[in-house]
Amino acid sequence: MNESLPLLKLQSVMPGQPESDRPKSERLLQGNPRRDTWNCVDADLDGSRLYCGVWRCEPGHWRIEMAAGEHELFTVLQGRCRVHREDGTFQEAGAGEAIYIPAGFRGSFEVLEAVTKTYAIVATQT
Repeated sequence: MNESLPLLKLQSVMPGQPESDRPKSERLLQGNPRRDTWNCVDADLDGSRLYCGVWRCEPGHWRIEMAAGEHELFTVLQGRCRVHREDGTFQEAGAGEAIYIPAGFRGSFEVLEAVTKTYAIVATQT
């Protein structure tokens, strides 16, 4: 354990400027939402990588794919979103609710109401 690393508090309003982007045009299903990311942790986990931070997005809908070794757990702080499977089923989350997206997942992400979430992504390094 590294005692020199500080504890980290994630909140709906983060200091500093986020990295901003939009979904790739070939993945868009609806809208063209701006996505703001404050990636606060990028750490080695003995062969895997941990990323965590805060993500904010405008309403929209786009296709997503998780890599074979990439898992995500996110908790919605504000707003509402859905994660759709390719078979048409979905999970919806609002403030205080979390969704786990397994490795290899294929489907889509839909922001129903502007959403702010915290996320933790573990990715196996190849």
